[in-house]
Amino acid sequence: MNLPELIGTALGFLLTIVVFSYLLGDNPFFRLAIHLFIGVAAGYVAIVVIYNVLLPRLFLPLIFGSWGERGILLVPLILGLLLFFKISPRTAWLGRASMATLVGIGAAVAIGGAVIGTLFSQMEAAINAFNLGNGLIMLVGTLATLAYFQFGVRKNDQQDGVVQQLSTGISAAGKFFIAIAFGVLFAGVYTAALAAFTERITSLWAFLQNFLPF
Repeated sequence: MNLPELIGTALGFLLTIVVFSYLLGDNPFFRLAIHLFIGVAAGYVAIVVIYNVLLPRLFLPLIFGSWGERGILLVPLILGLLLFFKISPRTAWLGRASMATLVGIGAAVAIGGAVIGTLFSQMEAAINAFNLGNGLIMLVGTLATLAYFQFGVRKNDQQDGVVQQLSTGISAAGKFFIAIAFGVLFAGVYTAALAAFTERITSLWAFLQNFLPF
């Protein structure tokens, strides 16, 4: 291991120990490590945005592009400059148009991605993979979950006894499917966290092996 690799590994070892110190309680060293991580992440994002977005898609076309491209790119440039007025409360109103544009575009991208990338793809996968066993379970789980939000969360006192009992039973089945879904999600998050913890422990042991005599 050369000197730069040794310094980087030692810093990683030290920061890992500092983060693990949170197990003993909140302390200034842990907060320092968190601020370092946030600062490094913010700096990395800033570099990526500058070199992959602003330079090739905004500044270079404004300098070397045609007059049509320059006219179109003036709009995002002006909106981006208006965001700096949000720093001061007195001039914050000048950045409302930029914030409204960001919120509108973000909402459109989120809704479009949810509908096209998630809802339609899941419906297509469910239709293509439909069979008597798995398809029936998926259908019952979907209907029971929808019934839980319709009848279980909102109580309707105008229903008669038979309908009330039937809706209660279907809602209980939907609650069971929701609990299974949450359990699977929790298991996935726990597995990812355990994998990250194992990787950190392995890195710590690999670093200590460089100084052990055996």
